[in-house]
Order: sequence, then structure tokens, then C-alpha cells
Amino acid sequence: MLKEFIDKQRAKSELLNVFSNMGLYKTYKKGNDRELKAYPKVHAVIFKEKTIEYTFTLLNGMDPKELKKKEYVLSQHFGNHFKIEGENKKFVLIIYKTRMKKELTYSYEDIKESIKDMKVPIICGMNLNGEWVAYDAKTEPNALISGEPGSGKSTQLRSILCTLIQTKSPQELHLYLGDLKMSEFHLFRGVDHVKEVSVFPEELERMLGKVYTEMVKRSKLLNKAGVMHVDDLPKNKRVPYIVLAIDEIVMVMDNKDIKKMLVQIDSLGRALGIYNILSLQRPSHDILDTKVRSLLTVRMGFRTTDLSNAKIIGTPGSDKISKDTPGRFLLKRDTLTEIQAPYLDENKAKKLLEGYKSKKQENSVETEINENEKETKDDVGLNDTTELTEKDVFFDAIDEA
Repeated sequence: MLKEFIDKQRAKSELLNVFSNMGLYKTYKKGNDRELKAYPKVHAVIFKEKTIEYTFTLLNGMDPKELKKKEYVLSQHFGNHFKIEGENKKFVLIIYKTRMKKELTYSYEDIKESIKDMKVPIICGMNLNGEWVAYDAKTEPNALISGEPGSGKSTQLRSILCTLIQTKSPQELHLYLGDLKMSEFHLFRGVDHVKEVSVFPEELERMLGKVYTEMVKRSKLLNKAGVMHVDDLPKNKRVPYIVLAIDEIVMVMDNKDIKKMLVQIDSLGRALGIYNILSLQRPSHDILDTKVRSLLTVRMGFRTTDLSNAKIIGTPGSDKISKDTPGRFLLKRDTLTEIQAPYLDENKAKKLLEGYKSKKQENSVETEINENEKETKDDVGLNDTTELTEKDVFFDAIDEA
């Protein structure tokens, strides 16, 4: 008891010293021009296993904005492993004893315990307490992932999709993927869960049309059965969950038909078991208007160029994430939480996904690739007796230039 009392007094004294460095005090004169400093009142110091929590109140006349403005002093004293909750006068300062990992390697074995009770688990990463953070798309159906190149956005999408594939069977989950950057989702071709991968805007429009048609079909099914959610349908009428993931959505947001379908899918999909993940590098108000953003309730803000972009995503502070911590992001659900995303490199993902590809799917993908190659040859005027080497293409391009 005595040791705990002494430790609390030391911690309280330490915080008052921080307040002094922040200039967060009021000065009074007392006899003989002696000056006294009055600091915010510290009500409690609570030691927990992984944190120290201070509860304090600002004195009358103290501006809460000054506390926010001087947060850098807290960073200098406690590092970046703290957060402040509260407003007006009363606040709670939480200091984390553990340090967030700068690098986190993806491992399904590490994750699976934290997602075992979820219907459609979306893995996020690890928080300051060293705990895995995930959410269920069944209750939080639509997400936006945004961040600068190299910030960790792409590997986050890869981790989310690989986790879903390992958690659900192809009968329980269908994936529709839009790879408008043409560089992210090729790994998933041939996976039994994956129904389609579109890389061109016209392909994406057709794919969304299929999902939209399925949405209408499911709406009629719920209405006929008199239930509120696809999980409530009789077992012989159950339908698989659908996750729609589109990378670099900015490429098609000027297409009114695509935008209209996305808005309707995002508005109605929750009860129908249809969930959406959109990602892009640089958001703007004209790309992500209020209607679209309001439907994307979960936000993952990786490093952004400036505060304006961070605010559009809904994760103010992601503009301050260092380039030295790729995979670090701010997760916005009810509150903002700092998270380290797991890193899953392309080769590891490719090896992992091999076990989820059937021979039938592989043959289908090979046929699709061959057909695409044939179309490409036809487009450039090739026939069976004509060969075009890389050198020919190179010099032809120079001649045209």
C-alpha cells in the first residue's frame, strides 16, 4: 500500500512537471511578490497492466485548445505512445507501457483466435496494447482504405482478403475484385472463393452489374421469407456472403452508372450479406463526395500528404505518420485508434493461396489469359504466321515517336 502511494505521488509529480513544460498553469502572487503556479487538478493515477491512466481537470480560464496545441511536449516526455480522451475541462491521459511494433509479420495462426466468432472478419492489425484488432463486416459493412504509395495500403488489402479466404469456405464466401491499378489482385486469380477479377472500367461495370442483380435477387428472397437478414433464411435457402473489393476506385468515380450501383450496394448490402471495401491513394471531395463517404463507416487512414487528405478520409493525424513506419495507420470506427498493419509480402501470399486453387479454376484462368493474349495479337494485326519480338516493338515505338 505504501509503495503504491509513493508510486502514484511520483507519477503525479511527473505529470505536473509536464504541465509546467507545456506552460499549462496559472500564476498567482502571494505576499512579497512571491509567485505560485496552479496546475490542472490531477484527480487520479491508475496503474494497469499495460497502461498508466491520469484523470485531470483544467482550471477555470484554461483553454482546452492549448492542451491540444502543446501535445508535442507530451510526445517529448512519453514518446508517441499515449492518447488523450475528453473535452472541455476533464481529460484522461493514457500512457502505454508497451511500444507498438514498427514491423509486424502476417501470420494467420496469430490472428485466428481474435476473429473466431466473426461472420465476415476484417483484420486490421495490432494496437498499442499488443492486441489484434479486427471487426465484423456483418455489423460494419463498408470500409475505405487510403494512403500514399508505400504506406502499407496494398499489403493491408492483401492481408484482409487472405484472412477471409482462410476463414470461410468457397460456399460461404464469394469475392469480387476490382484491380484498376492492374497490379494488386492477380495473385487471387484461380482461388475458389474469387468469382471475378476485373481490371478495366468496362469489366468493373459488368461485374458490379452482376453483384447488383444478386442484391435485387436477395432482396426478393428476404421479402418472400419475411426475414430481416440473409442469416435468418432457412438453411436450404442460405446464400454466401459477398465481399466486393475495388483498388484505386478513383479511376471510375466519374462513371455515373458505376457510382450509382456502388451507392445502392453500400446502402442496402448489409442485410443482404454484401460488403464493400474501397481503396485509393489520394482522396478528394469531388471523388469521395458526402454521399459516398457517409456509407463507408470504417476508415483506415495510412500516411497521407497533408491534413486536408487526412480529414477527407476521416482520420486527422494520418498526415503525421512517419515514413519510417510503413503499415502504421489510424482506424476510425467509433473512435480513432492507432494500429500497425501486418505485412504480407507477395511471394508469401502467392504460396499461401496455392492451397485454395482448384485445377478447374486454374484451367479457367489459363484459358482467360490465352484469350486475352489472342485479343491483344488481333488488336495489333498479328496472325498465326507473324511473329513480333520485343525488339521489334521497341524499335517500332521509336520510329513512331
